[in-house]
Amino acid sequence: MARMPKALLLAGVTSLAFAAPLAHAADPPAPAPEPETPTNSFTGKLAIYSEYEYRGISQTSEKPAGQLNLDYAHKDGFYLGTFLSNIKWLKDTAEVGGFSTRANVEWDIYAGFKFEPVKDWTMDVGYLRYQYPRSKEFNPSPNTDEIYAGLTYDIATLKYSYSFNNTFGVPNSDRSGYLELSAAKEIFPKFTVNALVGRQWYHGNVNGFDNDQLSYTVYKAGVTYDFGHGINVGAYYKGTSADGDFYTFKGRDWSKSRLVGFVTYSF
Repeated sequence: MARMPKALLLAGVTSLAFAAPLAHAADPPAPAPEPETPTNSFTGKLAIYSEYEYRGISQTSEKPAGQLNLDYAHKDGFYLGTFLSNIKWLKDTAEVGGFSTRANVEWDIYAGFKFEPVKDWTMDVGYLRYQYPRSKEFNPSPNTDEIYAGLTYDIATLKYSYSFNNTFGVPNSDRSGYLELSAAKEIFPKFTVNALVGRQWYHGNVNGFDNDQLSYTVYKAGVTYDFGHGINVGAYYKGTSADGDFYTFKGRDWSKSRLVGFVTYSF
C-alpha cells in the first residue's frame, strides 16, 4: 500500500480537528452480550448403522444395527445416559462354543462429570457399565465395568478407559485398558470430517494363553453431513491391527477393515 504524503496526513488531521465540534457525540458502545446461563437438558438420538462395530470390532457380525441414546445433562456438568443396540457377537460365540444364548442386546449405562480445569480445556470423567441381558450362560460374564477420563481442546479429544473386571468376557482380563485420540472438524458448513486412532489392550493370561495377543490398534476416518432438523448422514472407514485368527467366528472376521454407513436423528 502506498504511504500517504505527510502534507495530506496533516491536512486530514487538521480537518478532523475543526469538524469535531460540529459532529454529534458518538453513541455509547453496546453492552457486551450476557453469557448464556447453563441449563439442564435432555437429549436423545436414534441411529441406524450398516454395522455396529465398537473399537474396531464388529458387534453384529457385519449385520445392520438400530440404536438409541438418551442423555440428561445438568447445568453444573453432571450427566447421566443410556445406550441400547442389537448385537450378534454373543450368539455367534456361543454357537462356536457348542451352546446357545438369547443374549442379543447391549444395554449401557453411564454417568460422569464435565468441567473446565483451565479455560478452553474440558475434562470429562465418568463410569460406564456394559450390560448384556440374558447372557448368564457365559462364564466369565461379558458384562464389563469401566471408568474413564477424557480431555478435550479445540477439535481434539484424548480419552483413557480402564476396566476393573473381566473385559467383555475375556478371562482374567481385569485392569485392561483403551486409549483413544479423536478429532472432528467442520470444513464446510454442515460438513464435518473426523478421525480416530486407538489402542485396546488386554491384561492377564489364562491357561498359558497371554491375553495381550488379543490387543490391537484401531483407526477410523470418515465424514458427516448435517441435513438439519436433527438428521445426520455419514460414513467412515475403519481398520485394525488385530490378529484375525482370534476374531473370526462362523467365517466372519470381526476385526477386518470395512466401510460403515449411518443415519442418525437427534431430538
